[in-house]
Amino acid sequence: MACARVPLDEQQVTEPGPLGKERTLPALHPERKEERCFVPYKPPPEDGSPAEVEEFLEYARFVMEDMEWLLALPHDKFWCQVVFDESLHTCLDSYLRHAPRSLDLAALPSSPAVAEMQRSVHRVVFLTFLRMATHKESKENFLTPTVFGEIIYQNFLFDIPKIMDLCVLFGKGNSQLLHKMIDNIFTQQPSYYTDLDETVPTVLMVFDSILDKCGLQCEAAAMEPMKLNEHKQLTAMTMSLQELVDILLYLCDSTTTIHAFLDIFPAACSTFYSHGFLGRLTWFYETAVPDLEKAVRRRNFDDKGLQEDLWKRLSHSCRKMVECAHLLLHHTCLQPILEGRENMQTSAEELLQHFTSFLPEKRFLSDYDEQFPLVDDISLLQQALPVMYPHQPHRNHYTAELESLLTCIRELLPDLGEGFVMACLQEYDYNSELVINNILEDRLAPSLDKLDRAMPVKEELPSLLSNRSNVFDDDEFDVFRRDQVDMSRVWKGRRKGEDSREMLNDKRHIDEQRARYQAYETVVDEVVIEPGEAAYGLGEDYDDEYDDTYDMSQVGANDLDGDSLLNRRPFTIPQILRKANKPEEEEEDEEEEPDQFVQDPALLRERAEARRAAMHQRKGFRPERTSNVVGQPKGQGQTTDTFLDRRKKEANKGRGANHNRRNMADRKRNKGMIPS
Repeated sequence: MACARVPLDEQQVTEPGPLGKERTLPALHPERKEERCFVPYKPPPEDGSPAEVEEFLEYARFVMEDMEWLLALPHDKFWCQVVFDESLHTCLDSYLRHAPRSLDLAALPSSPAVAEMQRSVHRVVFLTFLRMATHKESKENFLTPTVFGEIIYQNFLFDIPKIMDLCVLFGKGNSQLLHKMIDNIFTQQPSYYTDLDETVPTVLMVFDSILDKCGLQCEAAAMEPMKLNEHKQLTAMTMSLQELVDILLYLCDSTTTIHAFLDIFPAACSTFYSHGFLGRLTWFYETAVPDLEKAVRRRNFDDKGLQEDLWKRLSHSCRKMVECAHLLLHHTCLQPILEGRENMQTSAEELLQHFTSFLPEKRFLSDYDEQFPLVDDISLLQQALPVMYPHQPHRNHYTAELESLLTCIRELLPDLGEGFVMACLQEYDYNSELVINNILEDRLAPSLDKLDRAMPVKEELPSLLSNRSNVFDDDEFDVFRRDQVDMSRVWKGRRKGEDSREMLNDKRHIDEQRARYQAYETVVDEVVIEPGEAAYGLGEDYDDEYDDTYDMSQVGANDLDGDSLLNRRPFTIPQILRKANKPEEEEEDEEEEPDQFVQDPALLRERAEARRAAMHQRKGFRPERTSNVVGQPKGQGQTTDTFLDRRKKEANKGRGANHNRRNMADRKRNKGMIPS
């Protein structure tokens, strides 16, 4: 048996060999694998015929029994089977590939036996993957983390497509457990971050391939000229019905999988964001979705149920694309602001830049604002950065939803002005259908009939008082910002009864100062001292010849215990006497050794740095942020600061270096540092 408290990858076991002789093998060895053939998974039948249902139940029963047998194995046997059994890999891969997704479950047969069997297989397969992603089951049964990472990576037990399929299949109801499982996989094997970085361009090719199939040019192809011998491509309206169905199923599966992965493992959002996934997604939404919706609506379907299913899948895909965009914005731009990170300013600018880039994509902006109102994000941004985005009392712009209503009505009734349409929407509670119906049937409210139907939008000018700037703003007489003003201090014209003679005869200020100077009128000529009272300084005669040179010395309880001369001020020779004794002092100075003390350079630099910092603080100088172009190790994602620093270095690398050697040599020669 395996030794306790020793990793499985370091354990040795003793077992009888083929000839009955005992031998010692590593705990993870191909010969310790049990001979068992795992049956591949087959999905439930679509038509629900008895023969196909029976076949599915039989295959599903085999798969469930095999998974239950695998889960019951001890730790060492389980890993030997998982690592070295190829049929097990095929069985698990077949389930991830063919298992019905959430939208497919509604189309399955309504047989209770099929549904119950599918739930049982779904459960045991998830438990198998969960155990495969756990490197430590107990204190006795565990693998070394680094060895565990190498085992799952080198044997392809997990890869990025498998992890995405796990998210879309098992994410509903198991999101926290699945997040912990995937996080452990990426933590123990960072190479998966590199694989993810290489996978994102392949994911972007999904959108390019759909655009190409629909006859729509992607961003890269839009810049290339069209070949003369190139045949005209099919569109969503002219392609075969089966191709349209395949495209919509492909789009639905792809968008659902990407959203499930980003939702369960948010750390991947930075990788998708760095590849420009957000911009490509919005451009694809604006370009492809209207054509696909038009094809589903206007094409003739023999089976109306198929048309409803395709419309449902297309709507589901649109919703998932909008949610993917929100996830990317939230985890890359909003999250740093909410957590108060150092790059709050950069994240806020990037968020506003993305919102600005959404403006040309009207369809995407309208759908995004419907699910995730932009007003909420802007309000959150104003609360987090009130200094950068102060409150503006006047905002004269329409929301995306109102703009969409105006466009919808004016497309049908182009002769109407925006101002008239706006008034109608306000009157009928922004119900566009009711507005169109009342206009066509001429049943508008009397207040609307009086308006000019070509009336444009009246743009309100900002208030002059809100924009004016004056040195007397907010003073005690500013009636525009104060509700109460002391009117007793306000005079219109010249004061009545006031002339120069009365002003000069007004002596009230003298009476106010009289009491102060009366205190100086009392002069004491004699002080009567009673017997026994202290008379310090009064009964003694003033000594005109008294030497008060050392009277400033402090004498008291705080004096040192040594010589009292240490507490006195140094003796000072009068200036006239110094000049007379100057030769003697020079001789004494020549006899004394000069002071060789030199201050510590480090202390001088510290004082200079303190003075420089104080000067910068007074002037409001902010030091430039340290550039970081190295970033984190490959595969762990890079911060926004690293990408900005790299872009700045790439753009400015030609400014210095060896590009101006001749100018600097001329400058050096002109200073006389080298001979001409």
